[in-house]
Order: sequence, then structure tokens, then C-alpha cells
Amino acid sequence: MRVPARCGLVLLAWLVALPPAHAGHEFPFYPSFYPHEITIEAVDPAAAGARLQKGSLHAYVGGDPFEGKPAPANVGHVEFLGSYVVVTLNPASGSFPDKQSRCAAAHKAVDSLAAGPYTFHPYPITPYHSDYLQHFDLAEAAKKEYRAPGGVSSSGPPLRIRARGNLAEKLVPSGARADAGAWDATVDAIDTHDLLLSRGWSLNGWIGPPWIKEGWFHAYLLHAGTIADAGARQVADATFQRLVSGRYDGPVERLNLERKLVSLLRGGCERLVAGYTLKREYFNADYSSGVENIAYDAHTGFHSPIFIRTVKLKDFPWNGWLTLGIPAKPGAAWNPIGGLNDPAGRLIWFALGDPALFPAPYSGSWIPNRLTATLAATSGRGIEVPQDALIPEAGTGLLRKAAPGTRAAARVQYRVLTSAFHDGSRMSPGDVLYPFAFAYRWGGERRPRQYDPAVAAATALLRERLGGVKLLRVERDVLAFGDVKLTYEVPVLDVYVNDASPDPLQVAALAPPWSSLPWHVLVLIEEAVSRGLAAFSDEEANRRGIAWMDLARDRKLKDALVPLLDELARRNHVPEALRSLVTAGEARERWSALKH
Repeated sequence: MRVPARCGLVLLAWLVALPPAHAGHEFPFYPSFYPHEITIEAVDPAAAGARLQKGSLHAYVGGDPFEGKPAPANVGHVEFLGSYVVVTLNPASGSFPDKQSRCAAAHKAVDSLAAGPYTFHPYPITPYHSDYLQHFDLAEAAKKEYRAPGGVSSSGPPLRIRARGNLAEKLVPSGARADAGAWDATVDAIDTHDLLLSRGWSLNGWIGPPWIKEGWFHAYLLHAGTIADAGARQVADATFQRLVSGRYDGPVERLNLERKLVSLLRGGCERLVAGYTLKREYFNADYSSGVENIAYDAHTGFHSPIFIRTVKLKDFPWNGWLTLGIPAKPGAAWNPIGGLNDPAGRLIWFALGDPALFPAPYSGSWIPNRLTATLAATSGRGIEVPQDALIPEAGTGLLRKAAPGTRAAARVQYRVLTSAFHDGSRMSPGDVLYPFAFAYRWGGERRPRQYDPAVAAATALLRERLGGVKLLRVERDVLAFGDVKLTYEVPVLDVYVNDASPDPLQVAALAPPWSSLPWHVLVLIEEAVSRGLAAFSDEEANRRGIAWMDLARDRKLKDALVPLLDELARRNHVPEALRSLVTAGEARERWSALKH
């Protein structure tokens, strides 16, 4: 199956906000991508290797076409964190009645693993995490427990170890293998990408959570669910909440909390990290027909917003036809609220969605993409939120004035880099404010046909931390390139949030005023969901017994949207949340543009 990006642009043409695309070397202003056409194909790994070598495939995302064999000379690779090798004790086993016996058994299991294609590193924060240096001494101390003479006792009954997965089969000695019945410990490899997807999200133009790349967060995801002692789990959870809510006094206390959290998570020995594996992804490196300028993520490789914005064809200073391969066909529905959440869909949306910010590839911070953000003020005592700032109402999404006396921990000032949507309408303040209303309407309260668990999960942090949003003004920027002048309208907004992270860009990533979708498209698909034509998420679709919204490939849904669009255009509909921001004339232009 071939999924050309240009086809996606046509199918989602009236969905996505894209920067002006002026290809050609004579004009010094270009869009976000080097190639002018990107094709994404589902390619079996067995076929991908040959195509990479021949040059009909420029990069392969998410699979290893060479399976450990040497790649051809004209095929290059990148290397990133692939998985954690972990030993997890059986909580139902009666062999470990206390912490001391658990730790002895877990260390013994780790020590028994054979040498194999992994790096021994018995600590959950690795050199591939930007916060590794803050934990370096603890990681080295963990290694010394195994290296010291008599550090790991071999006494006691032999352990029955269950191997789960191909890598574990290579690491667990045959004499220690559990039979089909009882087992004491399991060895398996937990894929880093899958681990992050379990608690990450992407909705419209938002990606999160802000700490998605932090090593202490990965440690929490690995260990928290295995802690057996309720009191220990409570202390670990409380420490985690202090970190994610910013309840600490400066960077020194934060660092100490991070170290404390990891020690608490490892302390009970219910699960121990034995080490990590690296993953490779491949690209055609031919002198002229290959690709270059490749950035990739330290945890997800090519499957990241940075890759698709940096990779370029060697034959072209600009433009050209880029072909990417993925192992699996697209399966998730194509909608940017609760769909596009399989590997193919996420890769497509990394390009089409143009997020407000996206994760920095080699650190725990963020890269501003469609806005600039300045942490204008912070205060341990709180900043007063002005009464003319707006806060959405849970359940309805109506934008209400902030209550008197409302305070927030930080004020972030954003300058939003607007552009035209694909239907020709220009982004306005209503577009950047409506996602806040949407989040509170569809995630705030369980109301019939106006709630979706995927929206609730993806916006929970925003709704918890948002103190208010204030539109300050709309500025006009003029960029001159010789005789050519480009004019941009730039909304300037203050967003008040309750977070005290020492990284200003992590604070900025909490609640950025941005939308990949124009407000009128959001309203159209909201109405479709409210009327039972489809549901945003697979979970809600199954619960209600209706279709999972696919705006590109579901012909029945697209046919049903036509009369709904006609109705909204006829009424010149403006959602109540935007009636003070959108005039009747502006609404008429929007609905007309969408129809034509």
C-alpha cells in the first residue's frame, strides 16, 4: 500500500494548517520540508533492504531490514535507544517473602544472564537520556554491586526463569529456564517506543507530556506498576507528583527529587533493569541519489517530527521526491483527535499536523515550531491571573473570565506564527483559542455524546494546570526578500499555567495556543460526533457502537458531512465559545471556503 504525503494533503486538505509552500531556488523563503513530495509506503522488511540498496527507498522507519546482517556499503544507519532488558519477579511466587529475599533473587537473575546483544547497565537512566549525568554516580554504584567479589550471592535454590521474546531466549541460560508451569522471574525486553506511547499523546497540534523524554519518567513507567508494597508505592507516587507538578524549590531540589524517585522505584527489587539494547534504522547514503542532513530522536529514531523536517535528498538543494518505508500498513482511522495513532498514522501526522512544539531530538526539552514562547514571569507565591483572562468551562467549553483571586505559578507569552489553512482561510485568534474550549468540552465532564476518553486523557494535564489565557494583541510582521514582501499576522497571548519546571520550554509545552485545524473544521467534526455519525476515538466508537471517525477514507462519513456542512453554512454558525471573537462576516467566509 502506498500513502503519498501529497495524497494525504489532498484527502485532508481542509483540515490542516500549512506554511506557505513556495518551492524553487530563486525564492529564499521555503516551507518546513526539503522534499516537495513525500511518499510513505508499507514495505515488508525482507523487501526493504533491497530497495534501500537500489535507491527506490530512501529510509526505512520502524524496522530492521537486515536483521543483524551487515548492510550494503551504500546504506547508512542511525542508532538510538531500543529497549530495556528487565527482570521481573513473579509476585505470586512464595519464594520471596520480603524485600531482602526479593533483591537477592532479582540480582541473582540479572547476574545469570548470558552475554548477548545488549549493554549491561543495571539502572533505568541510560547515556541516551539527557539527565544521565545527574544519575551517573548511582548508575556506576549499581554496576559495582555486580562487579565486586561476592557482590551477588549464588546461594539459595535455583531460580526458574521465564524468557519472553527472542532476545530473552538468547540471554536466559538453558539450565535456568522455567518449564511450562511455575516460574520465579521473567526476562524480557520492553521497547522504548512502546513504553512512551503508553503515556504519551498527540491531539490536534499538541504533543505531550512535557517530560516525555526525561529518564526519571521512563524509570517511573518501567517500575511503578510493579511495586508490591502499598506504602512504598504511595511514597513513589507522591514524589512523582511533586516532579510533574513543579512542587519543589528550584533546580537543586528537583534534581534530588529525581534521584530519590529512581531509588524508590528500584528499592523493592520487584523489577530490575539489566541493561538496554540499541536499535538501528537505515537510509540510502548513495553519493548523489541518497539522503543527508538527517536528524533523529534518541528514543524513537526516524519516527519523530524532527526527522521528516530535516532529511533532504542529496540530488536536490531543495524539492525532490522522498520515499519512506514502514513495516505495517495504516490501520488507525484518519482523524487528528483520536485517530492517526498507529505507526503509519503518527508519521503522517508528524508532517501534516505541524505541531506547536515538538520534542528536541537529543535532550529532554522542546523545539518551538509554529510559535515562539517566552517565560515572562514565575513566582513561588503565584502570579495573579488578570480578570479579563479566559478559562474554559468544564463540560461546555465556554470561555469565561477568570475568577477574582486566581493565581498561577508562571506566565508564558506566545507569538503565534499564523498562516493560511488549506481551504484558503487565514488563521485568526479564534483558531488558536478554540482548542482550549474543545479540550474542556470533550474532556471535562462525562456528558452524553459530548465526551471522549481519548480527549480526556490527552487534555487532563492541560485542564489541571491552565490558569487562564489572555489575547493581548495581533501584531503584523513583514519579511522582505528583495522586492518580495511577506506579511504575517501574529497573535500575541499570555497563558497562565501552574508549573515551575526549570526548563522554560517544558513549561511552554504545557498549554500552547495553537491548532492544526481551523475552528470551523473542529466545529464540523464536533457536530458529526454529537449527532452519532462517528466517534473521535476507537474506544468511544466501540462503546457507542458507531464508526471510528476517518475523515479521509470513510466514504459514508464524508457523504454524511456534506449536508451537515450545508446546514452549518446556511446558519452561518459560530460556536458559543467564539461569539465574542468571530464576526458574522468572518464566519460566512470560513464556511464558504470550506464548501468550495
